[in-house]
Amino acid sequence: MSRAPDRILAATSAFFAALRVMPLADAIAIFFVEPFILTLLGALVLGETVGWRRVLACIIGFVGALLVIGPSFAAFGAAALLPLLTALFFACYMVATRQVARHTHPVALQAWTALDACVIVLPLLAVSEGSGIAPLDPVMPRGIFWLWPAGVGLAAMVAHLLIRAALRCAPTAVIAPLQYLAIVAAAVLGFLIFDDLPDAQALAGIAIIMGAGLYVFMRERHLNRPPPPAP
Repeated sequence: MSRAPDRILAATSAFFAALRVMPLADAIAIFFVEPFILTLLGALVLGETVGWRRVLACIIGFVGALLVIGPSFAAFGAAALLPLLTALFFACYMVATRQVARHTHPVALQAWTALDACVIVLPLLAVSEGSGIAPLDPVMPRGIFWLWPAGVGLAAMVAHLLIRAALRCAPTAVIAPLQYLAIVAAAVLGFLIFDDLPDAQALAGIAIIMGAGLYVFMRERHLNRPPPPAP
């Protein structure tokens, strides 16, 4: 079994640590360098062919992401490195998953990820309880608030299962630009739940992201189209 579970655990830990010290929009904006890293690793590690058109689509998608998020790259010191670490670890996780996804069922991969996290995190929490170290000292939810971590866990499980299923069917360079659709989903959910209507700049960014993602899909479909039968 690959070390993919360790990498997703490291990515999650780094991102939660970043959210303690910097705004969510800035953390997400920095994290979205991950498709660049993933595309590069896909070519270097997996030997996947990445043409200039898909590289350009990644760059255009990143520009759209910046328009939607509207980040302000103020000086956050060393904290700005945490989302970069998240991007690096998550890209490594997706490459490792790609290497084993063809011969391992997504449910088995998910089970190994959960088991790996329990083996590492539970002893750490047990040792840290009552230590006075705020980031490590666990705070147990009470009553109905248990539904929040349960919902987060369920959503994460479904998301990882879908990611692994996608990696069984497509190269990482194809999957990478489509991750920008997460920003579209965030904008829609923000409107439905918090009545946060995207402004004109955000809507322009969403259009760019969707255009880049659809272009990658259509380009890959064109490249994989079987040649016409010989007359």
